Amino acid sequence: MTDHGTSAERKMQFLFALRSRGVTDARTLAAMEKVDRGAFVRGIFSDRAYEDMPLPIACGQTISQPSVVGLMTQALLIEPRHRVLEVGTGSGYQAAILAQMARRVYTIDRHQRLVREAQAVFDRMELGNVTTFVADGSHGLPDQAPFDRIIVTAAAEDAPGPLLAQLKIDGIMVLPVGQSDTVQSLIRVRRLETGYDYEELRPVRFVPLVEGLAKED
Repeated sequence: MTDHGTSAERKMQFLFALRSRGVTDARTLAAMEKVDRGAFVRGIFSDRAYEDMPLPIACGQTISQPSVVGLMTQALLIEPRHRVLEVGTGSGYQAAILAQMARRVYTIDRHQRLVREAQAVFDRMELGNVTTFVADGSHGLPDQAPFDRIIVTAAAEDAPGPLLAQLKIDGIMVLPVGQSDTVQSLIRVRRLETGYDYEELRPVRFVPLVEGLAKED
């Protein structure tokens, strides 16, 4: 079989796995088909980039399994003109997918090394609508707020107040909540004129959301 044939077959299997696990939104699937997860996985795990599993990356973090990335992305209900904040850049994979769907993506991480490496991949992919920041994600980006959508890729005990405050009215935030050593829940929060509406989506497992900047990597 040619490399091209192998690549096409691998992509079909990848998309089939996403659909079978509940990722059905057409725009989300199109974005995930376009963004090569292999560009974000390095070293000994690179041959597992197209499996539906989380993988280790630098700084003790992980790249989420594709089906969870897909489920979180479709839960955001992103529209083409939206401005999206991502808390937890990690490998950059989630931000690259968001960049296919939204007008602008702002992504924050407390690890300078992760932001630097993700920015290099964004540059190679010519993703000019992604802006990266080294910052404490639990505080969000008040200077750029409000946001249409916020996604948090690390688990907090509750939805952080500063992030809720940075949502537009009718804005949506998707994040995992719960103690890191117990089952976490993926929730969707919608900001209303009078408060916030919380919806529980599914159990998940993420690294904890940590306040403050990491020591120089």
